[in-house]
Amino acid sequence: MSTRIHATTAMDTIGTDKSREEPLIPVFRPWYDKEELKAVKEVFDSAWIGLGPKTTQFEERFARYVGVPYAVALNSATAALHLGLAVLNVSGGEVITTPMTFVSTNHAVLYNNAEPVFADIEPDTLNIDPRSIEANLTDRTRAIVVVHYGGHACDMDTILDLAEERGIPVLEDVAHGAGGTYKGRKLGSLGNLGSFSFHAVKNLAMGDGGMLTFSDPEYDARLRRLRWVGIDKDTWDRSEIDQKYSWYYTVQELGWKYHMNDITAAIGLVQLEKLDRANARRGEIVAYYNERFADLECLETPVEKSYAQSAFHNYVIKLDRRDQLIAYLRDRNISTGVHYMPNHLYSMYRGFRADVPVTERVWQRLVTLPLYPGMTDWDVERVVRGVRSFCSKS
Repeated sequence: MSTRIHATTAMDTIGTDKSREEPLIPVFRPWYDKEELKAVKEVFDSAWIGLGPKTTQFEERFARYVGVPYAVALNSATAALHLGLAVLNVSGGEVITTPMTFVSTNHAVLYNNAEPVFADIEPDTLNIDPRSIEANLTDRTRAIVVVHYGGHACDMDTILDLAEERGIPVLEDVAHGAGGTYKGRKLGSLGNLGSFSFHAVKNLAMGDGGMLTFSDPEYDARLRRLRWVGIDKDTWDRSEIDQKYSWYYTVQELGWKYHMNDITAAIGLVQLEKLDRANARRGEIVAYYNERFADLECLETPVEKSYAQSAFHNYVIKLDRRDQLIAYLRDRNISTGVHYMPNHLYSMYRGFRADVPVTERVWQRLVTLPLYPGMTDWDVERVVRGVRSFCSKS
């Protein structure tokens, strides 16, 4: 695949003292400009900075973008996962999930008094393996959580068929996947609910925030209560819609303080307009990495299955000398990451069912390289030359 990124003709400084003088390349960086500042100023000027009209506008636009009737904005993806599983009524049962994720995915299972059951992953996509899901189904299974790792869609048809046969709901964790698709459909529109993250390092970065997307109208009113400590009407509704009894509300059930605010939503509206362009730039960088690493026997590059259009949240390579590469690039002012240490290896998750040999083998070879829309061609080239230099010495 040809790319718009071209190797620079500048002097190759990799491996020299001069390389240490180059600016740090982070793993992730948000793509902001004056438009976000302008949007935030408009909210401040309106004198309404809490949950209000900007949040509603963001919900409506995001729902249209994903292709679903409903979206409920929250203050984090952790909150979205928590409430998503709450409305699926998983308490007291088991939730089949992946160990290859940030801990919020599986904390949300525990928040709901359910038991996580760890299924294994596919060795190429690092997504949850449908065969392992099927092997772990029991009469106590209340839900399946799928994480679209790195923004690449899970094998959703197979997973949804398994779930439908048994009447088990599916929650999509789309923390990495805003803008990604499965067979032309946006991630977050395929399962019973989709949970999104707008954390500072995500493709749609708002500092923090989350969203639940869904098609079942029965979820909508309850989710809005649960995000506002169980109150039936939030402050904006009472102030603007029900003027006569603006002071009055009832508390119908135990809820949480999980709502989004209009400052965050204003940033989200600008970021949503940029999302497809940002993901396209990510795709250019990924294509260039793949092209420049194709001849290296020391590593494996990510795959993209025919059914998926990745959101390209991260770029994860596999190689045996993972820790040595991390140190080598750090010495050259190039940051890396490891996504993730499998959750079942953390002390608090020991004891939960986890027959995951692929996960335990693969995770020790993973390195995340820098990937964000604001990377310059020279930033990308520095990463490429650093990796190639390391492999030439291996």
